[in-house]
Amino acid sequence: MNPHRPGRSSNGQAAYKDFDATSLYCPRCRQAGPVRKRLLLVLPQGDEYEYLCARCGASVGMKIEKNAKQDPLLY
Repeated sequence: MNPHRPGRSSNGQAAYKDFDATSLYCPRCRQAGPVRKRLLLVLPQGDEYEYLCARCGASVGMKIEKNAKQDPLLY
């Protein structure tokens, strides 16, 4: 890690890979607010999540988290 730039490695790439939203804009509430993350689908390329407004329950976003390790399919 570079001591002069926290959160970055010496070659300039980010030391983190993924973010989770904690607050997003809700069109129903007409303001930004806290969200809940709900698993929708487990896909071969990653898990699909939906972000829901914690106040009214409206869907405010989606995200696919890529799987770091691909598990082999069992037949």
